[in-house]
Amino acid sequence: MFNFLYFIMAIPLIIIIIFFIFKFKNLKNKEKLSPFECGFDPFSFSRASFSLKFFFIGIIFLIFDVEIVLILPYPILLSNKNLSIFVSFILVNLIIMLGLLYEWKMGMIDWLK
Repeated sequence: MFNFLYFIMAIPLIIIIIFFIFKFKNLKNKEKLSPFECGFDPFSFSRASFSLKFFFIGIIFLIFDVEIVLILPYPILLSNKNLSIFVSFILVNLIIMLGLLYEWKMGMIDWLK
């Protein structure tokens, strides 16, 4: 039994070792690191500046997505008429709404800044 368990635990370790052996074999190559524009040399700098607004909006989306996952089971749980479940529901929503107000106040949601 334990031999099989050790074998199962060794498989990911072997895969990781093989990955690192092949990864370091193909170190930095000029052709792989250069941008490709239809076979021509790039006309301009290929690394365009990335606005952090996209990152912030993505994080805000993830936070509210998690909130939706937390809110979905509450209607079923509230049928039990348990006060602690109702208080936790209000507390979760209050924390999320305070976070939204803070993000709005800091201007993270405003695209025009």
